[in-house]
Amino acid sequence: MGSLSSPPRPLPPSPENSISDHRVYASFCPRAPSSGTNMSNWIECYNPSDNTWHRVGTIPGLAENHVLKDFAMVTVRDCIYIIGGRLCQKEFGDGDGALEVDLAVRRSVLRHCVTTSEWSQCAPLGTPRFDFACTVCDNKIYVAGGQCTLASARGVSSAEVYDPVLDEWAQLPKMCTLRYKCVGVTWQGKIYVVGGFAERGDSDRTVPFAMERSSAEVFDTWRGEWNLMLGMWQLDVPPNQIVAIHNKLYSSGDCLNTWKGHIEAYNGKLNIWNIVDGSHLQSLSGPISRSDANEANGSQMQMIYLTMAPIGAHLYFLAGFRLRGELFTCMSVVHAFSTSATSDAWRNFEPMEEEGDKELCTHCCVVRIS
Repeated sequence: MGSLSSPPRPLPPSPENSISDHRVYASFCPRAPSSGTNMSNWIECYNPSDNTWHRVGTIPGLAENHVLKDFAMVTVRDCIYIIGGRLCQKEFGDGDGALEVDLAVRRSVLRHCVTTSEWSQCAPLGTPRFDFACTVCDNKIYVAGGQCTLASARGVSSAEVYDPVLDEWAQLPKMCTLRYKCVGVTWQGKIYVVGGFAERGDSDRTVPFAMERSSAEVFDTWRGEWNLMLGMWQLDVPPNQIVAIHNKLYSSGDCLNTWKGHIEAYNGKLNIWNIVDGSHLQSLSGPISRSDANEANGSQMQMIYLTMAPIGAHLYFLAGFRLRGELFTCMSVVHAFSTSATSDAWRNFEPMEEEGDKELCTHCCVVRIS
């Protein structure tokens, strides 16, 4: 792994609605142990222009069978950043599964340049954290909340920002609330930290999570101030993902139900989430076709991961299904939804059968490569 050298290079402009110059990167690890298999994280790249996956390599610095989870993976220009997370060790358990033993909460930050395939060590977080909010605004990385120790189930209110050019983290004012399993998104020039398990720092813990869990914290980067926004998420269960496209926010589920069967868009004026017309799709939660069979019964399929990638005006849903009764076989399925289409907004790609049973370790990120 190389040392930190020059800052990430700006990329030449390209049409926003083109998919050929975008790639989606995601980190996986084996779900079930198999003989001679290292259980540690690897990174895969999805090319939406031809519906193909290829393995980029492993995350450097992880010992064999050590897995990084609940970290953040975001993009600045042509670089992917691996930030913080919970380090655990996978061990063979009874039956078909693996046991996980938590080891530490990480401060480390890694950078992978996709154009040179080089890895670099960056300045570490000021506070170790996992299950935190992370987003990019003006080519700087903002993190907030999360948990900083394995011994406590309480979130933190601290926040910080990273400048890739200076390779420096700077502390930000603390949020009004302690929160973890929250989602970060940049919208209308501000940083939103949405939902999660939250409480006020001075709250009576005998009545926890009264209003804060369904709230958001909004950071004004110009004023350097946090403001509490009640009711933005409207659910006790933390969101799964929230992404911004063309000045709108989109969500498709929460931590318990990652796909609700439709997409929802946020109405900022009314502070409410509405179902997007034409966004219902049963095949993400029901039957999908297979290349070697006419039809796979929905009862035979089990979703094992789902992540959402915004590309231009499209939302790409990358899902993995386990074929019941076939422990070491899974099906990769991709669907794309056009947020600008007035009809027939869904595009469904041919499912791909893979050997091995894998799990998603954090949500994906999108890189523009040309």
